[in-house]
Amino acid sequence: MKILIVEDEAHIADGLRFNIEAEGYEAEIAADGEAGLARAEAGSFDAVVLDVMLPGVDGFEVAAALRAKQDYTPILMLTARGRPEDVLKGFEAGADDYLPKPFDLEIFLARLNGLLRRREWSRRETTTDRVGDTFEINGKTIDFANLELRSGDETIHLTMMEIKLLRYLIEHEGQTVSRKTILEDVWGLQEDTDTRAIDNFIVRLRKYLEDKPNDPQIVRTVRGVGYKFVGKI
Repeated sequence: MKILIVEDEAHIADGLRFNIEAEGYEAEIAADGEAGLARAEAGSFDAVVLDVMLPGVDGFEVAAALRAKQDYTPILMLTARGRPEDVLKGFEAGADDYLPKPFDLEIFLARLNGLLRRREWSRRETTTDRVGDTFEINGKTIDFANLELRSGDETIHLTMMEIKLLRYLIEHEGQTVSRKTILEDVWGLQEDTDTRAIDNFIVRLRKYLEDKPNDPQIVRTVRGVGYKFVGKI
């Protein structure tokens, strides 16, 4: 497997490459966001380790640009001091996981290996044409294993964070789930922070699921509290 490291601090980038290669993977370094985008487009990578604070094009812009190009390579985002606003902004941009600096090397490798395993499982499901863990709603099929939503001939690729939120809402069908609970249980954020990112995710899920996203019947708002998933409409 091949990993792209997008990190402008040379000593950090070199250290990550050394340890990634010690795990048996290939690794390449890009020193800024523009170079990272160019390398991601030119090469076939199994994961991207992406720093937020980059000169020129920052990590958020890199992640968003890759997703806009239908590139769903797993992204592990490195955030400054683990600020909740960075984490949420990263998830909105399309990151699959995050790790605050400074980080423990073993934790970094565990997170990276976790993303690579999920990618490999997804590839195996696709290659063997097996039916993964799916859920049917409103004539659409949510495929959790392959991070897809299928409706007729259309296939929508979902990010890991979209899948996590959707699965959580489905698992709590009929229950009102607060924004604070979503922050803590879905994204592992314990601090009080701006929850508008959750609202933005909900808007996207409604576009995927609802016949009329502006009049939602599946993912409903419970005013002043949070959201409720309704399985039958």
